[in-house]
Amino acid sequence: MGEQASTAITGIRTVGVPVTDQDRAVAFYVDVLGLDKRFDAPVEQLGGRWIEVAPAGAATTIALVPAGPDAKPGVETGIRLTVADAAALHEKLVEHGVEVGELLRWPGVPPMFGLRDPDGNGLEVVE
Repeated sequence: MGEQASTAITGIRTVGVPVTDQDRAVAFYVDVLGLDKRFDAPVEQLGGRWIEVAPAGAATTIALVPAGPDAKPGVETGIRLTVADAAALHEKLVEHGVEVGELLRWPGVPPMFGLRDPDGNGLEVVE
């Protein structure tokens, strides 16, 4: 039982999102979406930097990894970000020229919408 307990997965550290320009990605995720940059260090093997961003206080981060043959940009990330007011964020992102989907409002379901980062990676925002 001791070995099984020590090898049990205990959380999710980060989700990698492939980007073609890490500085542009940081500007989008930090300046437009309002995430915090938690980590930024050169990694020669990646041909770029290891960069992690996340909402304030969140345990899981988004790693903005250099795109390559095995990590192509323009993916549906499956990431669902939460916000207190989806309509207000939707409006702000439209004003910033971000590609956003329709603000969806269904009975009994929190308002939500999709968005694309500058590399076409898809994320969802849920209130």
